[in-house]
Amino acid sequence: MSSRIATDLAELARLASDGGLDLRQVALRVKTDLLLATPSPSAEDMEAFRAMAEASIPVIDDATATILARKLASWPHAPREVLADLRARGGEVLAALIGHGMPLSATEIEEIAAEGDSEAKVALAGRRDLTGNASITLSGCDDDEIDAALVANTAAPLPHAALDLLLPRAIRAPALGASLLARADLPVSELTPLFLQASLEKRLAMIDAVAAHEALAPSPRPATLAAEQIAGLVATALSDRPSAFAALADAFGSDARFAATMANDQSRRLAALVLIGCGASPEDATRFLIGLGDDAARSVERIFALVELMRSLQPAVARRLAQQIGGVAPRHARPGALQPAMDPSGTPARSGAERAPVRGIVQEVRRRLGGKGD
Repeated sequence: MSSRIATDLAELARLASDGGLDLRQVALRVKTDLLLATPSPSAEDMEAFRAMAEASIPVIDDATATILARKLASWPHAPREVLADLRARGGEVLAALIGHGMPLSATEIEEIAAEGDSEAKVALAGRRDLTGNASITLSGCDDDEIDAALVANTAAPLPHAALDLLLPRAIRAPALGASLLARADLPVSELTPLFLQASLEKRLAMIDAVAAHEALAPSPRPATLAAEQIAGLVATALSDRPSAFAALADAFGSDARFAATMANDQSRRLAALVLIGCGASPEDATRFLIGLGDDAARSVERIFALVELMRSLQPAVARRLAQQIGGVAPRHARPGALQPAMDPSGTPARSGAERAPVRGIVQEVRRRLGGKGD
């Protein structure tokens, strides 16, 4: 007999002798541990255990039933009748069975995903044999515990439909977003709404993915903001930060919710993308960002990083990224007509070797910050 079983039996005996445990529960747990320690229990022993369990399970307490469920769930010799009796108790007992590997058919998995209680769904979300349909159903529950268990379960599929339901919540919940970004089975092109939370490596991969998609399926070109409009945005940033974000969102063709998303993004990457997407030059966009006067504006390192980001992006790519981050455009919008990739009329203009001078930006940043870094 293993030391663990011996310890369990000693504790049960002590509780029983003190009157703190029903002897039926003691007997059932002892019999269960003895059978589990037997590599090939006899038919007589299994029949006796089945009869004892069927008589006891309806009356034992939840704690004991849950312990039995954890032990018997994945035991290959567990009688089906005993598992059925434990399952009928529902609640924590059913969740223990599900979470510890009780055999379930695909139909049963999908039924629990659709009709089970919260505890059962959380346990189900962590199963390796979770079906794609069940993942979609669980994603639609909008429950933090279910979301966390589902995204952490890298052994189970996460179909596009499930990801579409999870991403808006992951944008608001950094822990959920981090779990999604950590999954190796999800291409970064599917995770662009999480651009603001992503590491530098993943952000660069997202930019490449969006640029490739834009090259194959160019998005409609919006009207570029006039110089006086951009100057007005810069002036507003210097005097009224909330109004500056509202005006920038309006120029981008979006609403107050999008303006709030930009304002809440302390990295200021979203505002930088929107500015470039609206046709502002990196110089004018930098003046807007410095004019905000916030923590990012006072950091030379962060401003230079934003300048580098803005100078690396074509306006169409910046616009598509900003739309996906803000949830105002689908991740894979495609035009209705097929356009050959090599059709000269649809090939985006390639940027030449010449680059806009950055000396003016550097001097402006140093002048605004008094020549100081962080």
